[in-house]
Amino acid sequence: MLVLLFRLLSFLPLRLLHAMGAALGWVVYGLSPSYRRRLRGNLAQAGFGAVLPHAIAEAGKAMFELPFVWCARPERVAACVVEDNYAVFEQALAAGRGVVLLTPHLGCFEVTAQQVALRTRLTVMYRPPKQAALKPLIEGARARANLQLAPATLAGVRILARSLKNGEPIGVLPDQVPQHGEGVWAPFFGQSAYTMTLPAKLAQMGKSPVVLLFAERLPKGQGYRVRFAPFEGSLDGTPAQQAAAVNRAMEQMIAKCPAQYNWSYNRYKQPDGVSAPREGA
Repeated sequence: MLVLLFRLLSFLPLRLLHAMGAALGWVVYGLSPSYRRRLRGNLAQAGFGAVLPHAIAEAGKAMFELPFVWCARPERVAACVVEDNYAVFEQALAAGRGVVLLTPHLGCFEVTAQQVALRTRLTVMYRPPKQAALKPLIEGARARANLQLAPATLAGVRILARSLKNGEPIGVLPDQVPQHGEGVWAPFFGQSAYTMTLPAKLAQMGKSPVVLLFAERLPKGQGYRVRFAPFEGSLDGTPAQQAAAVNRAMEQMIAKCPAQYNWSYNRYKQPDGVSAPREGA
């Protein structure tokens, strides 16, 4: 039933879906005290409290654009995308050691993988949904030509490593809170956040270049601008130093359009079995 609903909604213009989503964003904000507190708290922590009204609307757009991004014809989605600095990725890929693509939950991150997969094979890590009913929708919609999914498991990590060894790019969302033993505490907008160590490990394992990208949501349903940028930090040092470097890169991307980040995500939670960060960590 959910798959059918998404397919029906995918025929609507993106502009209408975004308008509906913006309205939904305000409804959810008004009805959910816990959502409201987290959204406002995370924005304030990062110093972006002034964009709250825009962030509320953008959060709704992020939900209502999914039928279009997942279920519309690929050529229709691609027609709504423009690119900035694709040559950054192209040059990195030409080195033949694969590329580690890092994308935060910023803008329409679902579009970024599709856009890269238009030209080359891409493997992206994803976390299978907890609700069984969502699995056919999410996995079926995301798996497209040239786009392979790797679950967030040891088997999935092996798939990613093999892709890099074959000279292919991989995609990781580095601002997801990892499970116990898969991360370290590192600063994120001035507060310790449990941060995955996998991106740095994979990049070092294959001596692969790292490229940043995100898809900015354009106003009035005009589509998306996919932005590529080189990773200018250093992945030397301890896992905590590497994670801090990745988080700084995420902060810099988020600052380009802060209203479009997923501020309602519990980025600062303490996973089960993980000790609290040391004061000042």
